[in-house]
Amino acid sequence: MDNILQNPVLQSLIQPLIITMVIIAVFPLVAGYIVLVERKVLADMQVRLGPMRVGPHGLLQPIADALKLMLKEDIIPSASDKSIFWLAPVISTFTGLTAFAVIPFSAQIRVSDVNIGLLVISALSSVGIMGIVLGGWASNSKYALMGALRSAAQLVSYEVALALALVAGVMSAGTLSMVQIVLHQRERGIWFAFDNFGLMFAPFMVYLIAATAETNRAPFDLPEAESELVAGFHTEYSGFRWALYMLAEYANIFVVSAVAVTLFWGGWLRPFPSISFLEVPLNIVFPVVLFAGSGLGCFPLARKLPDPLQAKVLVGVAVLLIGLGGLFLVPFINALVIDVFWFLIKVSVIIYIMIWFRGTFPRFRYDQLMDIGWKWLIPIGLIAIAVNAVVGMARLG
Repeated sequence: MDNILQNPVLQSLIQPLIITMVIIAVFPLVAGYIVLVERKVLADMQVRLGPMRVGPHGLLQPIADALKLMLKEDIIPSASDKSIFWLAPVISTFTGLTAFAVIPFSAQIRVSDVNIGLLVISALSSVGIMGIVLGGWASNSKYALMGALRSAAQLVSYEVALALALVAGVMSAGTLSMVQIVLHQRERGIWFAFDNFGLMFAPFMVYLIAATAETNRAPFDLPEAESELVAGFHTEYSGFRWALYMLAEYANIFVVSAVAVTLFWGGWLRPFPSISFLEVPLNIVFPVVLFAGSGLGCFPLARKLPDPLQAKVLVGVAVLLIGLGGLFLVPFINALVIDVFWFLIKVSVIIYIMIWFRGTFPRFRYDQLMDIGWKWLIPIGLIAIAVNAVVGMARLG
């Protein structure tokens, strides 16, 4: 299988096309289930149940939400700039999904490996904000315009801190290629978040905070603050166009999480990749226990469901999870998917941290938002670059 995946013709033509089609087809569903996980986690933090009506324990809620959004009336304000109003969510969605082109899910599974991959993602994230600004302006609404202006100011503030954190990571990697960044971490035997005797953890934290603000996530969600601006830049959007903005937001969340994992957490590498005796416990035992344990945990929940049909659906989910766990016992399949498994596990942890932020911290005032960006994150980022440069050169002798 490795020989097939490494065939030059397959890599240059067929494989990128297949991966692109899979991303475009699958990610909207993934985004829907990220929303479900977010609602469930926030409900658990607030001692609630979250969605429970559609499917067993709300498992089919994303499908119902998608159908509702596609069937809702598409309203365009009469005084809006209709062409820009139509184009704005397309820009945000296009840039969000295009960034997947340079993300390596494993050593072989990627659309493209370019030597400026990190720069491509930074450029696309900067262009993507135009969709928010244009959407707010074209709506001809004061609420939407104020949200768009807030978003532009927030981008300028936190893009600088984000870039400084990336520079610190690139200094350790010595390359902008997303694949080479991971390979250098494998050669060094250390994740860059813990490089330079742990000093690289500071730029990682700067990146995490700046990325949360960059994606308009709470507590930095000032562009769409419902207590002040109704819904901010997308106040006038409804139905499928609103869904495009939400798809773009969760695509950006996935992308910034993937960049954090690639640059600081070893990408697709398992924890402690240089320690050989952990190969079986981490690459075989852990995924089997994770999936099979989750599947076995569904059976007690199925017995408590009053609806027999929902109970059968949950039993089917349990069997599916146990089957997925069993696949990791097959050496051929394990070798094919284990890198993707570790990459997605790490991305899931970053996304969970962002959800945790939303359920923990209250929204900042706008002056506090600017203070954090300009008075704290940028100075910390500059100091982190200087300190890590000195320590890195000293370590190399």
